[in-house]
Amino acid sequence: MRNGSVQHRPFFKVLVANRGEIALRVMRSARRLGLGVVAVYSDADRNALHVQQADQAVRIGEALPAQSYLNIPAIIAAAKASGADAVHPGYGFLAENEEFAQSCKDAGLVFIGPSPQAIEAMGNKAGAKEIMRKAGVPVVPGYQGAEQGGEVMLAEANKIGFPVMIKAIAGGGGRGMRLVTDAASFPDALRSARSEAKAAFGDAGVILERAIQNPRHIEIQVFGDAHGNAIHLGERDCSVQRRHQKLIEEAPSPAVTPELRVKMGEVAVAAVKALRYEGAGTLEFLLDESGEFYFMEMNTRLQVEHPVTEAITGLDLVELQLRIARGEPLPLKQQDVRFSGHAIEVRLCSEDAAHDFMPQSGRMARWQVPEGVRVEHALQSGAEIPPFYDSMIAKVISQGATREEARNRLICGLEQLTAFGVTTNQAFLMSCLRHPGFARGEATTAFIGAHRDELLAPGKDGAFEAALAGLLLYVTNPHAPSWRGGRSLAATFPLPVRIEMMGRVHELDVTRERDGSYTVAADGRRDRFEIDQLEADAVRFRHDGVMDNAKFLRDGDRLYLGHRGIPLAGTDLTLAAPKSAATNGGDGKVRAAMNGRVVAVLVKPGDRVTAGQPVMTLEAMKMEHVHKAGIDGVISAIDVTEGEQLTTGKIVVEIEAG
Repeated sequence: MRNGSVQHRPFFKVLVANRGEIALRVMRSARRLGLGVVAVYSDADRNALHVQQADQAVRIGEALPAQSYLNIPAIIAAAKASGADAVHPGYGFLAENEEFAQSCKDAGLVFIGPSPQAIEAMGNKAGAKEIMRKAGVPVVPGYQGAEQGGEVMLAEANKIGFPVMIKAIAGGGGRGMRLVTDAASFPDALRSARSEAKAAFGDAGVILERAIQNPRHIEIQVFGDAHGNAIHLGERDCSVQRRHQKLIEEAPSPAVTPELRVKMGEVAVAAVKALRYEGAGTLEFLLDESGEFYFMEMNTRLQVEHPVTEAITGLDLVELQLRIARGEPLPLKQQDVRFSGHAIEVRLCSEDAAHDFMPQSGRMARWQVPEGVRVEHALQSGAEIPPFYDSMIAKVISQGATREEARNRLICGLEQLTAFGVTTNQAFLMSCLRHPGFARGEATTAFIGAHRDELLAPGKDGAFEAALAGLLLYVTNPHAPSWRGGRSLAATFPLPVRIEMMGRVHELDVTRERDGSYTVAADGRRDRFEIDQLEADAVRFRHDGVMDNAKFLRDGDRLYLGHRGIPLAGTDLTLAAPKSAATNGGDGKVRAAMNGRVVAVLVKPGDRVTAGQPVMTLEAMKMEHVHKAGIDGVISAIDVTEGEQLTTGKIVVEIEAG
């Protein structure tokens, strides 16, 4: 309803239909407005922080998203059982599902977001592009037809011209998206995109777009209310991506001039008013090298990267969502929006950047956040990172008067952050922020692909870190002489230490000298350390005349080490048997590289395969990962079925050499 007929929609308790950091973020603003908060959880999240910190919490199903966070009847029932009268969807899961928004409305619940009609109109990429085209907004050439047959899609791709982008109709976040460079690889890419889209959004439909080379990914934050008002809050630059998923976002964009900002903002606001849109939304554009921009899609929800907009505007975007949902008018007009300084956000993900950003799950043995930056998270030491959900586990946001100040603060914050127990992209993010191209503000969506090798390069051979790790394994051994002993009557005999770190096995000899110092020798190198202070989780030492410090955690035969912001993990192999060829599939057995669900078995018994040939596809954290044969041979056994949930190391396919 509009203007004089607008209804006030009071609510007093909000159920957050999501998990993790966004659930806590919504709860924080809701409580500031005096609202009660209710969490929902799957079996995998029973002890999660968002559950612990809510006023009430309701179980909604088993671990898989389809059985819990995508289970509309269970979430509606949870709202009724808890007495909640409003639902905030967060982002991801059901946030852009018109059926969910309508179900909330039918149940008498206020849905904190746009109308089901607006979600349906703009949440569907094909429909959204048609609406924008009619409104005169430039769009990327492509195919949005209802006919989705493989032959038709290939023919349309050929009409558009390769390279083309396959995109899921129903969602975002990089899921169901594939860049295809030629016709030969199109059928497999189409199958994979559809499978991923179906698993993530419940809809296997896709569209095709011409792939614009080396663009910037620019999005405009918009808000509309029930009174016909609409504003934009400027742009965010989200160009640094991997797997078509954003890793670094900033506001304002280094590439957007004040004139272009006005032009893009006016286009976005006009679209919002034409839609009679209510709530938060984001219009996403590709900005090419000539300064032309093309509409991609509209996200009818709050974005992961909303904190950078909050930082430069001073506004609480979740609070605006809540107030608009209550029927209140926007508290400011376009001329009242002020931008100040610069903000940058990075997404900390539980993934191994060195192994194609493979998702990681497990126990976060130690988690400590830095001061001086904003950290959005739902973690604590000992928390479990389940394999069923998105790999993003935290967001770190900095702001400064200038872009360079914000960048330096963010690097400093990442250096101080401690995440031991699960491999993350912490070091990779710092490499991106330190890269000269990013520092100059030149990053496009091709940034990671173009600079991947140097971004992943360790920058050193790891000999010093291995020596420091060997020293820590020695001094934390309960049978080792106390480091506090000072000068001793005699030096100890060298103690052999064998540690695997940074993909290498290091053979070390550690000696406690008569003056209380330590010598670590390996491969003709000798490092001398003096320990000034040793605590349960940190060490202060001198090396080559320089005082230094490091954080560490010893967990059985695992040693986690954080030195100058670079997290490393090592395994004590001193008493371990040598590894066999089995670890890399050299024994003919293909093993699951992570916890996940089998979505496709690509071979059958009796098939002849060659080393490197795909044999099975596993879905983990909403992304698909292809597993390949380690040797040439014949498939002798298939040990899994499609749909089966696997644990890391499970044998999935057996190959007989020959």
